[in-house]
Amino acid sequence: MSAPSSTAPHRAGFACFVGRPNAGKSTLTNALVGTKVAITSNRPQTTRHTVRGIVHRPEAQLVLVDTPGLHKPRTLLGERLNDVVRTTWAEVDVVGFCLPADQKIGPGDRFIAAELAKLKKRTPKIAVVTKTDLVDSKALAEQLIAVDKLGRDVGVEWAEIVPVSAVNGEQVQLLGDLLVPLLPESPPLYPDGDLTDEPEQVMVAELIREAALEGVRDELPHSIAVVVEEMLPREGRPQDKPLLDIHAYLYIERPSQKGIVIGPKGSRLKEVGSRSRKHIEALLGTPVYLDLHVKVAKDWQRDPKQLRRLGF
Repeated sequence: MSAPSSTAPHRAGFACFVGRPNAGKSTLTNALVGTKVAITSNRPQTTRHTVRGIVHRPEAQLVLVDTPGLHKPRTLLGERLNDVVRTTWAEVDVVGFCLPADQKIGPGDRFIAAELAKLKKRTPKIAVVTKTDLVDSKALAEQLIAVDKLGRDVGVEWAEIVPVSAVNGEQVQLLGDLLVPLLPESPPLYPDGDLTDEPEQVMVAELIREAALEGVRDELPHSIAVVVEEMLPREGRPQDKPLLDIHAYLYIERPSQKGIVIGPKGSRLKEVGSRSRKHIEALLGTPVYLDLHVKVAKDWQRDPKQLRRLGF
């Protein structure tokens, strides 16, 4: 990589990826940052927090804001998520619209494109065709033409249309190269080495939630919320052998769901613990003792008081 010329100004700013649920936004964020910061899953609607990934380059700093997928809301939680999305769009320097290569453009994509058309003209919009590893070159060419047409239909002028595969890393670097010039001139916004400004407790909760959804997605797609009650270093440990105690609650909506999450003789919950512990230890760089409990918070997705308590 050539060193940036001393005349080129440093750029820094915010980009967000939008797209209907499961369009590959979080996976793309992780690929650009080069580490696991946003929760990824093959079940739509798992990102609930604005997780920021930070890409550090010699000439620029790109701060990625990952929004929940925009969708037609059915619950109070859904409405709150959509508000979060629109507020985020209004505040970023560039928007990347993710459209999967393996799925025809549908009403959900048109809905989002029409919303993007309302966004101020000076905010550049890049169309990112994701999951290119799942299609052949003919299907990809057809999708690129369809995306170009979608922009013309709703009155959005794409600054770029870029095909990428976050899974294979294809064109991810190129996407970064195209986003950087669209950022304003600015010194870095975060210290070098920061990967995300999400509080660690929120990220730990997301990793537990991701592990809890593994295997029970069909039964409980959105009914699980995780709250980390406390994270404390274990007292009396030698300095070279620290241990972090993490106490967390998994909240479900109905008593009948408890058995599903805990599993026969506690086997599911054990599995959730060991799977998420690996990721948490990698994230925090320290051994962890994870204490998980399951609680019922009746219909929490529709209850404003409970939503607030669970961090939404």
